[in-house]
Order: sequence, then C-alpha cells, then structure tokens
Amino acid sequence: MSKIFNCVMRVISSLLGLGMVLMGGVWILQGLDLAFREGFMVGHKQWALYGALLALVGIGQIIWSNTRMRY
Repeated sequence: MSKIFNCVMRVISSLLGLGMVLMGGVWILQGLDLAFREGFMVGHKQWALYGALLALVGIGQIIWSNTRMRY
C-alpha cells in the first residue's frame, strides 16, 4: 500500500508543479502584454515577475517530487 500511495502522490505532486509552471507562463505573457490581452494583469510588469516566481516554484515542486527518497 505504501508504494502505491507514494507513486500516486508523486504523480499528483508533479501535476501540481506542472500546473504552476503553466500558470506562471500565462502570467508572464500577460504581464509582458504578449498574449491573452484581456484582463487586469495585461501590461503590468509585476505580473511577469510573479509568474516567473510561480514557474520557478513549480519547477522546484516537480524536481522535489521526483527526486525524493522512495520507500
């Protein structure tokens, strides 16, 4: 049971990290006024910074969830 649980949680954690990377990419594009040109984030540079930080956290989540010890 423990091995199955660890595998499922690793997949869920990786998907969560992937979602953060994708959302961060959208925020970067909106903050730099390159895509999705409707909304309150368009053209505000701080959203590009927030998106970059979120994408970095997502990459860290993916790396952490796939390199931690497996029991």
